[in-house]
Amino acid sequence: MRSFKAAILAGTFAIMAATNVFAADVKIGFIVKQPEEPWFQDEWKFAEQAGKEKGFTVVKIGAEDGEKVQSAIDNLGAQGVQGFIICTPDVKLGPGIVAKAEANGLKLMTVDDRLVDASGNALEDVAHMGISATKIGETVGQAIAEEIKKRGWDMKQVGAIRVSYDSLPTAVDRVEGAIAALKAAGFPAENIYDAPQAKTDTEAALNASTTVLNKHADVKYWIAFGLNDEAVLGAVRASESVGIPASNFIGVGIGGADSAINEFKKADATGFFGTVIISPKRHGYETALNMYEWVANSKEPEKLILTSGALALRGDYEKVRKDLGIE
Repeated sequence: MRSFKAAILAGTFAIMAATNVFAADVKIGFIVKQPEEPWFQDEWKFAEQAGKEKGFTVVKIGAEDGEKVQSAIDNLGAQGVQGFIICTPDVKLGPGIVAKAEANGLKLMTVDDRLVDASGNALEDVAHMGISATKIGETVGQAIAEEIKKRGWDMKQVGAIRVSYDSLPTAVDRVEGAIAALKAAGFPAENIYDAPQAKTDTEAALNASTTVLNKHADVKYWIAFGLNDEAVLGAVRASESVGIPASNFIGVGIGGADSAINEFKKADATGFFGTVIISPKRHGYETALNMYEWVANSKEPEKLILTSGALALRGDYEKVRKDLGIE
């Protein structure tokens, strides 16, 4: 009986040891389109946290264009990676990414931006974790509409800067969500002015917004919304450059990036009123964990997981960040 129990115990230890060895052998790739951006830095950080907890390795690669994406996938295959997560620089690269992943024998998941085919339809067979862009946009629009009412502004006398980047479906969904909420609150559609940006950074948004503000110099009150915090911060900087006081401007961004938090920390309030914080924790930690389970235990992830955000203002952003697990 003792020898039987000993055999069982020995077998248990052997299984545990084998599991640990296998976990240590698991390598997961994580490709992002803008490795210098805080959002992607945080995604990587939380993915590595999952790796430390489970014992697998995360291989981080930045790929800013289609050629670099193809090279990155080949790189992962050469390193013995079993699967990877990607936020692509262009969602239209979808079929090419799928083909390259298959050629390298790699499991594939996407995060943030969903891959599409040549017709622009989502590749539903590829597991994806994304943000409910329309809902987040609606949160932005509702927050702005409520603040307009609190300040007692006549919506007919308010101009709206739609900082746009229409080549990215997520950007379109976010701004259209904001517009829908504003219209529902009574904001006139004819007062919404498009400010197309060449890139998704603050400088491009500043240049686009300055053009709008100069063209409509007679407008006293302004609001702004766009793809991310950088878009709205660009509009805020533009308003400052043409002499619009902060009290006459309401900008609500998306992301909760360091740039937004730094704006809240300024001694004097600016036109940057708030941001809808979307936590990179789930997008980094959970996708990495899902990929690990898929590789190690053949447990496929859900095909579509959508996350949401929380509105943060100058007075409560620290609490909101803590509640989302960022702090």
